[in-house]
Amino acid sequence: MKVLLVHNEYQQPGGEDRVFFLEHQLLCRFGHKVVTYKRTNHEISRYSAFRRLLLIKQLTWAEDTQRDIARILRKEEPDIVHVHNTFTQISPSIYAECRKAGVPVVQTLHNFRLLCPGATLYRNGQVCDECVTHSLSRSVVHGCYRDSRVQTAAVAAMLATHRRLSTWSKNISVYIALTEFARQQFIHGKLPKEKICVKPNFVAPDPGLGTQSGGYVLFVGRLSPEKGLPTLLQAWNRLGNTIQLRIAGDGPLRAELMDYCERHDLSSVRFMGHLERVETQEAFKNAHFLVLPSVCYENFPMTIVEAFASGTPVVCSRLGAMQEIVAHQHTGLHFDPNSSEHLADTVAWAWTHPTHMRAMGMAARREFELKYTAEKNYSMLMDIYQQAMKQPPAECRRYASQDECLMVSSTDTQ
Repeated sequence: MKVLLVHNEYQQPGGEDRVFFLEHQLLCRFGHKVVTYKRTNHEISRYSAFRRLLLIKQLTWAEDTQRDIARILRKEEPDIVHVHNTFTQISPSIYAECRKAGVPVVQTLHNFRLLCPGATLYRNGQVCDECVTHSLSRSVVHGCYRDSRVQTAAVAAMLATHRRLSTWSKNISVYIALTEFARQQFIHGKLPKEKICVKPNFVAPDPGLGTQSGGYVLFVGRLSPEKGLPTLLQAWNRLGNTIQLRIAGDGPLRAELMDYCERHDLSSVRFMGHLERVETQEAFKNAHFLVLPSVCYENFPMTIVEAFASGTPVVCSRLGAMQEIVAHQHTGLHFDPNSSEHLADTVAWAWTHPTHMRAMGMAARREFELKYTAEKNYSMLMDIYQQAMKQPPAECRRYASQDECLMVSSTDTQ
């Protein structure tokens, strides 16, 4: 099978980039021909002031990407196109080109961007679904994307345009939601439920069991408001420097969080900054447990399955996909989101019950072996590809000439 993988990298690397890389490796490992098309949001930093003014158009319909994809489809004739992210440089213009060529499209729903301009269903410290239950205009009022009403309006306009064009419903053959929780959110947001499959992310290569003997609790992730870091540090302040906490990652809240630790004399908290992949794996393998205090839904935190792979249990917010992936008192523990008191109590119990936590860690490892290995994921991915190829979007015959494709309804190209 020949697969065209499409991905737009963000300026700060994250889980989506890791999954794109892993699935590329997975397909190559099993003998498929893989063609990739990638762009990056770092391109924006090289734009002139005038070109930056055109970003709204680029966001909605990138003609340069459309031409690139059309050329690749004609040259490579892939059996399927698998899209991971189009925001911002690639844009949804590619879906119409795939439809014209009669090539089925699989879209992984890594975040909630199709429902929420901010992509997180989160605002002001709590879950927010106003753009789903009311309209996209709510996001503009609140400036949900980068705290800017202007930039949010651009994203909302892109989403509204492609809803009117039925881009999401007619040009995509199958969606991949990462959890059943996420699938239900997208169904509520009016994506066609019969097109949404559930396939989780995976970890490769298998890091193997750790020792959990490092004498610390671990947080790994972006240091941003939706990750619940203030709640985490408030909980540690309640614990009174009795348990070591290591925070791996970087982000906009780092200076504020470090200042909080200094003012409250939290000598038990160590900021490790960004770690390389091998260093992160070692941190997982040595941690007593991972703590995930997010106050947003999350979609599929890679950190959970990375901890599971190492036999490390997870303490997480009782919220969204996290409570679906982590089974309370089996592979980890839940606590009430935004409650530093409940988090502190949960951490204290986990620290003083090492036998119970080791048992949860072994259960987490078994969960990894059952659901989150490369081999399990490959089988699920092939099933999804086969489903997508049963009914390709054939507006034109496959690889029709450019002139013939101009006969497509004008709503495809406006």
